[in-house]
Amino acid sequence: MLRRQILAIFLAIAVILFGTQTPALALGGPQPPLNEPAPNFTLPTNTGDGEISLSDYRGQWVVLYFYPKDFTPGCTLEARRFQQDLPKYEAINTQILGVSVDDVDSHREFCDAEGLKFPLLADTTGEVSKTYGSLLTGISLRHTYLINPDGILKERFLGVRPAIHSQEILAYLDEVKS
Repeated sequence: MLRRQILAIFLAIAVILFGTQTPALALGGPQPPLNEPAPNFTLPTNTGDGEISLSDYRGQWVVLYFYPKDFTPGCTLEARRFQQDLPKYEAINTQILGVSVDDVDSHREFCDAEGLKFPLLADTTGEVSKTYGSLLTGISLRHTYLINPDGILKERFLGVRPAIHSQEILAYLDEVKS
């Protein structure tokens, strides 16, 4: 346990010193490779649509963000920022998908309380979070993956800062779409 805590501190310091873009191995495990098809998945959602698959969003950019827990301060701030910027994402044909190990009911309550208009997906087994190298001791880590309209994983942001993350993603998208 102490070894894992030391590793977590080391990686947090590395992110602070070197930015959010880190090598293909991160705290949550191996990362899916860039410039290759993003791992597809199907998960239940809070929207009442039953399940959502990543492949449902072919033809659009996807911001796939993993977060630890509904109703916690950092996760709430991050979700609020994405919601605040939602019109900007919609204007550039980009879908936001949030993923945590919380269940659909928790996601529904969180979206209702915060006025969130984008889907939150329930990865209750942690399998999708693990596939994306974003699972640690039963919670999803604060990682984001950008997937292009062809389903190719183009960028990853690991250990993000909730207050500025949405703007960081918009800046990246503006750069690659220019």
